[in-house]
Amino acid sequence: MSVAELTIAELQQKLRGKELSPREAVQSVIDAVESGDEAIGAYTHLDREAALAGAEEANPDLPLGGIPIAIKDVINVEGQPCWCSSNILKDKYVAPYDATVTEKLKAAGAIPLGRTNMDEFAMGSSTENSGIQITRNPHDPDRIPGGSSGGSSAAVAGNLAVAALGSDTGGSIRQPAALSGCVGLKPTYGRVSRFGLVAFASSLDQIGPMTKTSEDAALLLNAIAGHDPNDSTSLDEDVPDFSEGIDAGVQGLKLGMPKEYFGEGIEPGVRECVESAIKNLEGQGAEIVEISLPHTDYAIATYYIIATAEASANLARFDGVRYGHRSEAATNLMEQYMKTRDEGFGDEVKRRILLGTYVLSSGYYDAYYLRAQKVRTLIRNDFQTAFDQVDAIISPTTPAPAFKIGENTGDPLQMYLADIYTTAANLAGICGLSTPCGSVEVEGNSLPVGLQLLGKPMDEATILRIGHAFEASNL
Repeated sequence: MSVAELTIAELQQKLRGKELSPREAVQSVIDAVESGDEAIGAYTHLDREAALAGAEEANPDLPLGGIPIAIKDVINVEGQPCWCSSNILKDKYVAPYDATVTEKLKAAGAIPLGRTNMDEFAMGSSTENSGIQITRNPHDPDRIPGGSSGGSSAAVAGNLAVAALGSDTGGSIRQPAALSGCVGLKPTYGRVSRFGLVAFASSLDQIGPMTKTSEDAALLLNAIAGHDPNDSTSLDEDVPDFSEGIDAGVQGLKLGMPKEYFGEGIEPGVRECVESAIKNLEGQGAEIVEISLPHTDYAIATYYIIATAEASANLARFDGVRYGHRSEAATNLMEQYMKTRDEGFGDEVKRRILLGTYVLSSGYYDAYYLRAQKVRTLIRNDFQTAFDQVDAIISPTTPAPAFKIGENTGDPLQMYLADIYTTAANLAGICGLSTPCGSVEVEGNSLPVGLQLLGKPMDEATILRIGHAFEASNL
């Protein structure tokens, strides 16, 4: 049995009981990656030497002592490539510093193992927009693993990592967790520092754990959460022990079912799995309450105005002047900007920069960007009203299981709709978790379905508790 098949909690027990040394644990995961990743393509870079050197110094008594963690290729790890799966940075950029989450992981004893593939600059829902390689779903290699954190989800679900970090701008942790079959947690905006995360949309991005269980997600969140003076959006709030009380069950909790998330568009097999999960939680003592999130229909449009506007500003730094790819065909500065970006960026990144620049341009700002910000407030208010009635919200994570590679690449709108149940949480800044809740049979393959739990701001403890209760009931 490979160490990569273990949970964090299980590996902790073996390391502390001296059944395994940290070096043996790291080597076992490296062996799993080297033998299995060619078929999946989860990693863009495996930092073998640094990981094994870190294992020699590991202290298993630390909270994550000796635990190897895969890290999405948009989070800086000093001395490792950080390409954001883009040709504009590929072979051109090695991180000169650690992101705050990386520092915190190392302080907790964890060992960064390598970089996981993603949609370029986190722009996508399938990891097909990577400029590096294709990542495949561990349950069916002809299908996508979700995105943009598809490399992280495929590594965890495919037993090529004990756990991983991803980032979530509109569902990029929860959606691939659902489609690949693992647990993904998007913390409240500001709960985890974004310092050292290459920005896509600064008011939406959030780093979070991708794990095999909600218990593991709590252990990782314990390590990476907390205020950071390097991040002006980081919240100066106390960080509880998210593992404490995770076994409390769901007795007496009120869970809201938003009627807008169970209407047209959800595939019957997905609905059946989610409704079965809801009955499970009801059987454990939770009270199920129908609620309404009336501005749900506007979430996708609002998200793609705000996110692309912020992306057009954030990606202006990739100009061929300071770092990254520089076109050799340019004869003047303006040509350098244009040719560098044309050669370096993929189609989806170009599409979003163009859209974002358009909605911010003179004459269109009020009609699009300003209006989108007003609708964002309405969406946030919907959640505030709902949380006056319930302790958490329960829904599908995605409307359908993983689709085939190439199936939606020519239809951006269809691709965007894969995030229809996840984007609103980012617009509202609340926390969300996806946990596996069954599977559907498609063309002879069993494809995972995700159950989404949305929580009040700073109340990750409750959704982790619900996720753990559901997972424990299915052991």
